Amino acid sequence: MAHLTTMGSGCVLPLVAFLLLCGSGLTLGGNILVLPGEYSHWLNMKVIVDELLSRNHSVTLLTHSATPFIKYPQKENFRYLVFNISRKEEDVKVMWKNFINVWMNDTISGTLSLFWNTMFDFENYLETVCEGMLLNKDLIASLKESNFEAVLYDPMMPCSDLLAETLSLPSVMSLRLSPAYVMERWCGQMPAPPSYVPAVASQGHLSDQMNFIERVENMVLYIFNTVAFRLQVMLTFDRYYTKITGKPTVLCDALGKADIWLIRTYWDFEYPRPLLPNFKFVGGLHCKPAKPLPKEMEEFVQSSGDDGIVVFSLGSMVNNLPKERANTIASALGQIPQKVLWRYSGEKPDTLSPNTKLYDWIPQNDLLGHPKTKAFITHGGTNGIYEAIYHGVPMVCMPLFIDQPDNVYHMKTKGAAVILNIDKIETKDLKETLTEVINNPLYKESVMRLSRIHHDRPMKPLDEAVYWIEFVMRNKGAKHLRVEAHNLTWYQYHCLDVIAFLLSIVALVIFIFVKTCKWLFRKCCRRSSAKSKKE
Repeated sequence: MAHLTTMGSGCVLPLVAFLLLCGSGLTLGGNILVLPGEYSHWLNMKVIVDELLSRNHSVTLLTHSATPFIKYPQKENFRYLVFNISRKEEDVKVMWKNFINVWMNDTISGTLSLFWNTMFDFENYLETVCEGMLLNKDLIASLKESNFEAVLYDPMMPCSDLLAETLSLPSVMSLRLSPAYVMERWCGQMPAPPSYVPAVASQGHLSDQMNFIERVENMVLYIFNTVAFRLQVMLTFDRYYTKITGKPTVLCDALGKADIWLIRTYWDFEYPRPLLPNFKFVGGLHCKPAKPLPKEMEEFVQSSGDDGIVVFSLGSMVNNLPKERANTIASALGQIPQKVLWRYSGEKPDTLSPNTKLYDWIPQNDLLGHPKTKAFITHGGTNGIYEAIYHGVPMVCMPLFIDQPDNVYHMKTKGAAVILNIDKIETKDLKETLTEVINNPLYKESVMRLSRIHHDRPMKPLDEAVYWIEFVMRNKGAKHLRVEAHNLTWYQYHCLDVIAFLLSIVALVIFIFVKTCKWLFRKCCRRSSAKSKKE
């Protein structure tokens, strides 16, 4: 201290300020509760959790005892909290497997039967998870005592929105999209004009440039998906939310209370469209520079020579294919000069060639970032597409379900991908498509253009996502960013009451005008008649 007093005040003050700033970075951290979704949803959320921990925030990860995918190692400032439910992990795996089979079943009768069974199973899963979480008094009491500052959740986790409301905490929601943007439009009040914003359930053939017939189709899809979504929500979520809360509760009211919506896309992927201030587009937040490959894998990659490699993965939820389809694909892969790394844990195809290696798991991001990678065969999941955009790798897409047809059509319209139907794929089709994508420089140029757009941002997507989470914690919410539309009825939102009032005024004016004209006309007629009689 004596040494400090000998220094001039001009030196002391900056030093003190520096020490305070350093100390604040070390000691000031938020306390956040995280409720993740499963499979690829968790892979995306895990990146955010890692970054929050690296910034000295305390994170509590809450999930149920039957989760098939969510695992996280113990770290400093991290707490892994699991509540028990009556279902087993294997049961939940089967439920999600059946969910996939609904989309991959070839027969209509089989699909309908499996669809209804899966729906009933999912409803049971919803109730089991919600009851295990919200009716667990000890858990709720413990969470309230933890003094969280915000909740980060994926709506794939049942009742995560209700938990945030129960704890009276501001919330941040992580979302990709919903059919025809129903959740964003209905729950988040985000505008989506059907004249130039294509419905997600368009089965991959509508863009933002639509002719009259396509706009008719898009409008029909908007109406159909909105009605279907509302009916499904009313019969499942709304009914159950009302039951578990003991008061009339609507899913969209609960979701609409989220302070910030983190949307897992960006303008390298999306078509231009209207935005709201609490919607933040953070697509590609999980992407990062490639790391060195495992030794054995690197040797196989290097053995490809100048021909390079092809990376093949159908995502975290699909590990195998019907035998005939797997043989068709393996036969095509054996006819190209590139080496192929295929993430596949099903039965080894009979037609598998020496140039193709099967792996239960692959470091997908690192492979896509490898200089020898020529193409990426993908199902069209958002995470995989963004890794391909990040590293500038053209794609051959075989979409399976949900948002994947929409995802891959975005890539096709932007010139970065070719789409194949996995149900009808032939060996010749896959071989010729791969050859075209690898050898035609237009695909590489298009995806490199998207990659430049992705990297040319004022802020890295992960930094932006964490910034808005921290913003919500610092300001105890972000209600000032939520539009007043949340508090309007549907007829007020569309100004139908105003239109009706104005039409009434116009009708009244027209009525008075017509009546006045009639009265004047009759008066003139009477005068004319009286004058003629006198004459």
